[in-house]
Amino acid sequence: MLNKKMVEVLNEQINEELYSAYLYLAMSNYFESIGLKGFANWMMVQYKEETDHAMKIYNYLHSHGEKAKLLAIKQPPTEWSSPLHAFDETLKHEQHITKCINDLLDLAEELRDRATYSFLQWYIDEQVEEESNDREIIDKLRLVEDSRNGLFMLDKELSQRVYTPLEEVK
Repeated sequence: MLNKKMVEVLNEQINEELYSAYLYLAMSNYFESIGLKGFANWMMVQYKEETDHAMKIYNYLHSHGEKAKLLAIKQPPTEWSSPLHAFDETLKHEQHITKCINDLLDLAEELRDRATYSFLQWYIDEQVEEESNDREIIDKLRLVEDSRNGLFMLDKELSQRVYTPLEEVK
């Protein structure tokens, strides 16, 4: 049985993950609207992954006999001044999610909830990957600056990203 405070914050994290999905769906829409279909694809894959992250917590709660509480999802922005601006915002958002996961881990440790602590380790590793991916794209965007050819090549590269569902949420 999970501590009530842990159930509450895990439900809040479901909301954070669903907001992340919503944000990346908005970014996919933005990139589609400016003709960067590869960037749109990258964000669409990100959207699907974030939905998986939420469902992983949802399933975890249910596996412990708890009910998920679905909270309202705030509206994300819909416009960015440039692809670099969008990815800068993506990195800032992922850093926020990393803080949220670290706070969850701290609470699990404080409550001596070893099962949840173990469960959250996957998210710690995932956040390292998320932030690294964002930084890599930001570095490439800075490298190409205003080069249309560079942006075209990066768009083509990002079009190759493929969604792979998490095993436990299929």
